[in-house]
Amino acid sequence: MAFRPYDPDRDHAAVLRIWHETGWIPPGKDELAGIALSCGRPLVAELDGVAECMVHTAPGTMRYLEQELPFSGVTAVATSRVARRQGLAGRLTALAVALDAAEGALLAGLGMFEQGFYDRLGFGTGPYEHFISFDPAHLVVPGKARVPRRLGTDDWALIHAARLARRRGHGALNFYAPEMTRMEMVEHEHGFGLGYCDGPQGELTHHIWFSPRNVEHGPYGILWMTFRSVEQFHELLALLKGLGDQVRLVRMREPADIQMQDLLLHPFRTRHATRGSEMESSMRAASYWQVRICDLAGCLAQTHLPAGEVRFNLRLSDPIGAYLDEDAPWRGLAGEYVVTLGGESSARPGADPRLPTLTASVGAFSRMWLGVRPASGLAYTDDLAGPPELLARLDRVLCLPQPKMEWDF
Repeated sequence: MAFRPYDPDRDHAAVLRIWHETGWIPPGKDELAGIALSCGRPLVAELDGVAECMVHTAPGTMRYLEQELPFSGVTAVATSRVARRQGLAGRLTALAVALDAAEGALLAGLGMFEQGFYDRLGFGTGPYEHFISFDPAHLVVPGKARVPRRLGTDDWALIHAARLARRRGHGALNFYAPEMTRMEMVEHEHGFGLGYCDGPQGELTHHIWFSPRNVEHGPYGILWMTFRSVEQFHELLALLKGLGDQVRLVRMREPADIQMQDLLLHPFRTRHATRGSEMESSMRAASYWQVRICDLAGCLAQTHLPAGEVRFNLRLSDPIGAYLDEDAPWRGLAGEYVVTLGGESSARPGADPRLPTLTASVGAFSRMWLGVRPASGLAYTDDLAGPPELLARLDRVLCLPQPKMEWDF
C-alpha cells in the first residue's frame, strides 16, 4: 500500500467509485466530488496501484474567545468496499493531520460517524448541539420582514462571503475556500435562500439557506442562518414566520448563545399535540463533531482567560503517533509540559516538582481547554486525572462559553 497526494488525472474515477460505494454522492451529483477536491488537501491510499481510500482536509480558522486560530477540517474520510479493515483510514487521516499541523494548523476537527474511532487519533468529542423543529407560524418576534432577495446556487460566492462575516462566538469555524459553501448548496435538492443585501457595497448581510424535504408544506431544513446583529436576526425570524402560511415545520440547529424556545408560542403544548406526526415539534441533542489540539504551545499562546491563573505539570498522552511513520513531519504531542493558564498562557516542555500534575489524553485536554466540559466532569468520563484542588481550580479558570462550530463539514 502507498499513501500519496491525490492526482486528478489518475485518481478521479477511483475516488468517485469510493464515494458511490459509501453513498456519499447521491445519483446525478458527481459534480460534488470535483467541487470538494478543488480546495484543500486530498490524499489517497492505494492498493495494487489503485486508490481505495481517500482523506480530504480544508483550511480555516476556529474562534477561541477573541482569537482566530488556524484550523484543519477533516472534511472526508472514505474507504472502498474492497479495502475495509486494512487500517487505511486511520493511517491516512493521521497523515493528513500531521501534514496540516506541520504547516501551521493549531487545531484539527471532524464530524464523526460514531464515537470511538477518531479517539484513537487524539480527537475529543464536542458539546451537545441542539436541533429544534417547530411550526414557523408559532414564532413570537417583533416587526415585519421586508421583501427579501431570492438566492440560488449561482450566488455561492456572495453567500460564502456572508458566512465569513457573520456573528460568531466561541468555537465558531470559518473555512477559507468558497467551494466549501458551494458544495453544501448543491448537495441538497430544492435548496434555496432568502436574505438581505444591506452592506455598504451591497453585500449580503443576513440570510437563510433552506433545504426542503417537501417544498409545499415542509419540513424545511435550515442548513444555516447568518446575521450580524439582533435586528437582523429578528428580521430573519419574521421572514421565517411569514412562510408559516404554507410551511408547517422547519428544522434548524439552535444558534450559539440563543435559546429558541424563548421565541415560540406554547412550545410544550405543541410538542404534545404533534408527537408522532410527520410535523412533530421537538428538541433533540447530539454531539457529532470532534476536535484536537495539534500545537499545544501555539494554542496556549492565544489563550487569554479573564478568571485568574493556574500553573501545573501536564503529562500528556497522544495516540496518533502510533499511526504515523517515523519520518512523518509531525508526530503528535505526547510528553511532559509545564502549563500556565490565565491572562497570558503558555506551555513549555519539562516538569516542575513544586507544581501539581494533571494527567490527560490530548483529546480530553482539548475538550477541557475548549470548554466542552469542565475538568472535574471530564475526570469522571474521560482520560483526565489530577488532585481535586487542581481540578477545581481549572474549573474556575476555564469558565468559557459553550463552543459551537456553526459550520458543518
